[in-house]
Amino acid sequence: MMLAEDVIKIIESKYERDAALSFDNVGLQIGREDKKVAKIFLALDATDEVIEHAAVWQADMLITHHPMIFGPLKSVRQSDYIGRRIIRLIQEDIPYYAMHTNYDVLGMAQLAGDILELDHQEVLEESYFAGEFTEGIGRVGTLPKAMNLQECCDFVKDRLKLSQVKVFADFEDKEKRYRRMAVSPGSGKSMLVASLEKKAEILVTGDIDHHAGLDAVAQGLTIIDAGHYGTEYIFMDDIKKFLEEHTQGIEIKTEMIAPPFHII
Repeated sequence: MMLAEDVIKIIESKYERDAALSFDNVGLQIGREDKKVAKIFLALDATDEVIEHAAVWQADMLITHHPMIFGPLKSVRQSDYIGRRIIRLIQEDIPYYAMHTNYDVLGMAQLAGDILELDHQEVLEESYFAGEFTEGIGRVGTLPKAMNLQECCDFVKDRLKLSQVKVFADFEDKEKRYRRMAVSPGSGKSMLVASLEKKAEILVTGDIDHHAGLDAVAQGLTIIDAGHYGTEYIFMDDIKKFLEEHTQGIEIKTEMIAPPFHII
C-alpha cells in the first residue's frame, strides 16, 4: 500500500508533467494526495461507466489517459455530466489522475512505433527539449518490408488488433509500395505537415476528417485512420506494466478493451 502522492511521484519520475503540451491539463484532478492506495484502476477515459467499474471494484485511485477536466469549471452540479462524475469520485474517495500529452510524448510515441515494428525511428514532431534529450509527438520510420496498400492495412489491423480501418489513398495507383510510415496515436490531423516534412508515405492515426483526408492524398500522403481509441487503448497495458514494475503491494486493473462506438 502507498499514498496517492507517492504513486504520482513514481509516474512523474518518468512521465514528467513538463512534457505535456501547453493546452493540456495533466496531473491530479480530483481527490486526496494522502489517500492510501492498494488498488489502481486504469482506463482511457473517465466515463460514467469507468467510474462505476472503479467504484464497484473498490479502487483507491483512478488513472486515465484523457483528462476529464480541460478548462475552468464554473460549477459542479449533479445535473451536469462532468459535475456528476466529480461528485461520484469524491463520494467514493477515489483520487483521479490524468496523464495525457506528457505520456504521448514520453511513452505513447515510442510504444506505437515499436508496435508497428518501425525501424530507424525518428520523432515525428519535436515538442520537448531537456538538454540534449529531444522528444515529441509520434514516430516515423521504416516498415519491416515494402507493402502495398492492402498489406499495410492488414498489418496495422493485426498489430493494433483492430477489425477495420478507414483509408484515404490514391486507389488508382495499384502498384504503389510503401516503406516509410508515420504514426501519431489519437487525433492526428495536425500531423499531416510533419509527416510530409519527414518524407512519410503513409500515416497511421485517428480522427481524420473528409477535407484533411483529401488534402493529404493530394499531397501524396496516404492515411490509415485506425481511430482515436484504436491507436491509444495501448496506454492501459503499458502503464499497468510500468506500475507493476515500480510499485509494491498494489493491485492494478484495466478497463475492458472495447471501442466506444458501434458501426451499424
